Amino acid sequence: MRLRVLPPLLALTATLAACATAPSPVAPPAAGPAPIEGYDWIFHEDDGEARLAYGVAESDDVRVALDCRRGSGRLALTALAGPDAEPTILIESGGETERFAAASEEDLLHDGLILSAMAAVDAPVFQRFRRTGWLALWQEGEREAYAPHPGSADRIERFFAFCG
Repeated sequence: MRLRVLPPLLALTATLAACATAPSPVAPPAAGPAPIEGYDWIFHEDDGEARLAYGVAESDDVRVALDCRRGSGRLALTALAGPDAEPTILIESGGETERFAAASEEDLLHDGLILSAMAAVDAPVFQRFRRTGWLALWQEGEREAYAPHPGSADRIERFFAFCG
């Protein structure tokens, strides 16, 4: 039996063809967080003021809320926290994070605290939120992300356009 040697050009072509069919080492872009069942971004505008809240529609169940006056460039940020939470609101969106010193008051409904802080609408974390459509709240080392359901992401842009 005779062993046949492939000519160098044919061997190179076979090697390149094998490489062309190998899977790409580049990972697809990471998707944002999934929406929470029953929760969504809710936008409400009334008499020169607006609210964007992540919660259950038509209820008091709200995880985080942003409020502003039309064109003010400032917003009030409100979040629920555990009873021993630091008076700080730490939020993230798409890799941007920001920490806001907060006032706290007892939350009688949820056995914890209500944290509130003021912020500029154009803070980097909010500008990233406008682009990504999701915002995460960090509390006691835990991260909870709030993403819109399909068809509701435009509420986020409407809020920021209203606030200026």
